[in-house]
Amino acid sequence: MLRSHQLRWHKVSGDRSGKCDVVASSAPDATVFGVLFAVSAADKPRLDAAEGLGAGYAERQIAVETLAGHMLARLYYATHTDAALVPYTWYRSLVVAGARENCLPADYTASIEATSATQDRDIGRHARNIALAPAG
Repeated sequence: MLRSHQLRWHKVSGDRSGKCDVVASSAPDATVFGVLFAVSAADKPRLDAAEGLGAGYAERQIAVETLAGHMLARLYYATHTDAALVPYTWYRSLVVAGARENCLPADYTASIEATSATQDRDIGRHARNIALAPAG
């Protein structure tokens, strides 16, 4: 978990929807839950390309709390945001599916599921992406 941060959906995406971002917050209960992955040095350039490092995201080192104690991790954060954006329904479904698959807290997962979203006008893209999210 990452305290004093919130999940936002304001990262400007090439498909004109909002994608996830993590931002610092002074709200007393602000916490983002997530999953840590070990990435080899050989795989890091491919991950950077897939995530858009340098083209919409930058990265920084953060300290997160885990069951094993505090750990340092790398975080991709949005460099171009628009507070008016919302995610597409298929994207929100993928984020919810990931939260469920990784057993994130139920109330946190419910808050993700309650996020306002809009239907993607590109029906093919919607169908391809929604098929990736297991039914809830």
